[in-house]
Amino acid sequence: MTTLYKSYESVPVRAAVRFPLHLELVLHTADKEYPGVTEDVSANGLLFTAPELPPVGAEVRFELTMPAAIMGGAVDVLLHCVGRIVRHQRLEGKSMAAAVIDEYSFRG
Repeated sequence: MTTLYKSYESVPVRAAVRFPLHLELVLHTADKEYPGVTEDVSANGLLFTAPELPPVGAEVRFELTMPAAIMGGAVDVLLHCVGRIVRHQRLEGKSMAAAVIDEYSFRG
């Protein structure tokens, strides 16, 4: 009997809990701004809709204001994020992109 072992890092799993939050945001690339609205948000990234999408592979910077009521606090939390676009998709007539969050800091 043969057993196949794979390292945890090599198995692509979207295991983070996703929250269906519709928050306005503006993604910034080196040369352009892309306004959009999140479809869902997790600790690892987000899925968003926008009239125009940054290209796959583009580094993006954006801020998200997480409402206090959702975060369980007294004040809103502002997240400053740096990430990259990992995929595009079209669903129900909406153009969407997924961004992975590589770095973040917050204030709140």
